[in-house]
Amino acid sequence: MLIRIYEENPNPKAIAQVVECLRDGGVIIYPTDTVYGIGCDINNRKAVERICQIRNIKPEKAQFSFICHDLSHISDYCAQIDNTTFKLMKRLLPGAYTFILNANSSVPKLFQSKKRTVGIRIPANNIPLEIVRQLGHPIMTASVTDANDMIEYSTDPSLIYERFENQVDLVIDGGYGGFEGSTVLDCSNGEVEVIREGKGPIDDL
Repeated sequence: MLIRIYEENPNPKAIAQVVECLRDGGVIIYPTDTVYGIGCDINNRKAVERICQIRNIKPEKAQFSFICHDLSHISDYCAQIDNTTFKLMKRLLPGAYTFILNANSSVPKLFQSKKRTVGIRIPANNIPLEIVRQLGHPIMTASVTDANDMIEYSTDPSLIYERFENQVDLVIDGGYGGFEGSTVLDCSNGEVEVIREGKGPIDDL
């Protein structure tokens, strides 16, 4: 299913349809402030396993991130965050950044892994933020892109749908997406380490 949702004013009925799909164990593709993402309800293990199959990765080795609506969700999945990191997150989010933080014991239970860190995203895009807000907890996210992908097949929602329609339950057309990923900042050791420079500027870290 392909549905159109406008970022400036997401239709509540359309958002509710997406949330219902997630609650039923569905896998969706949706826009962010960077590239299109593929995701599911973090509490649905079968849906997580489906994404791993689609992305051809093992669940225990997956580097997934959580999309949160705001910073209030973070304490549910992350160990204690120092003040410097929290202030940085507050300044940069919502935005095109992924923060790698120490995970608490809830995360390994979700993914059956020994994962000690988790990526946190609060994208500057109203569509995923409204989905998470209505769902009531984060969604797991991964990029739809690979290094070898043609840009058109990761930015044009109609082509994304053409490629993934038999693998996912719903694709959101939120307009053309970007081709540059988020800037990844590892804050798990008390210092900020730039793991990947992406769309989010690093000049003022």
